Amino acid sequence: MENQSTEDIKYVAIAGNIGAGKTTLSELLAKQFNWSVHYESTDDNPYLSDFYNDMHRWSFNLQIYFLNSRYRQILKILAGEKTVVQDRTIYEDAYIFAPNLHDMGLMSSRDFENYLSLFETMSSQIQPPDLLIYLKADISTLVSHIENRGRDYEGSMSLDYLKRLNQRYDHWIENYTLGKLLIINANEVDFAKNPEDLGKVVNLVQSELHGLF
Repeated sequence: MENQSTEDIKYVAIAGNIGAGKTTLSELLAKQFNWSVHYESTDDNPYLSDFYNDMHRWSFNLQIYFLNSRYRQILKILAGEKTVVQDRTIYEDAYIFAPNLHDMGLMSSRDFENYLSLFETMSSQIQPPDLLIYLKADISTLVSHIENRGRDYEGSMSLDYLKRLNQRYDHWIENYTLGKLLIINANEVDFAKNPEDLGKVVNLVQSELHGLF
């Protein structure tokens, strides 16, 4: 794909549950299309390991950190010249992770309402992705990916937690109307290891991008 084809595309985002392959696909697409990548800040996140040890205590702090981090990323993307692919979206924080924590009794109603109010203010100041790519994966695929990468803090994650998140993802995607959406079944393609599968995904993305002009 030649560079002038993506001139009007500023913001591509990849959504998906923990272990779906977002970071890997972000990197591969960035290489393919000469995009920049904005990662989810996990390595330098000051709350993440505390959160996995005591979700109730740290859930609000963690979600506010993610919300602020992604909001700043979007402002930077929209102000910049280069096309950027974002690893996870601000919408996933607000529609999937925070309400899930609230439902599980791991975030108080007071904190959740405060969080949602802040999200609504922030989302009114930004625009959604030109293209949202959703990596749909079942639990066995997620678990396999999570085990392979071996992050210590993810070791205590329960299957129930992942299942709840998956249900929320499906509901969010079924009702997503903010812009162009491409769903990729991560159970059926291994774009990380199989060049042919990556080629298929690149072709799908390319045809979606052409539809945006």
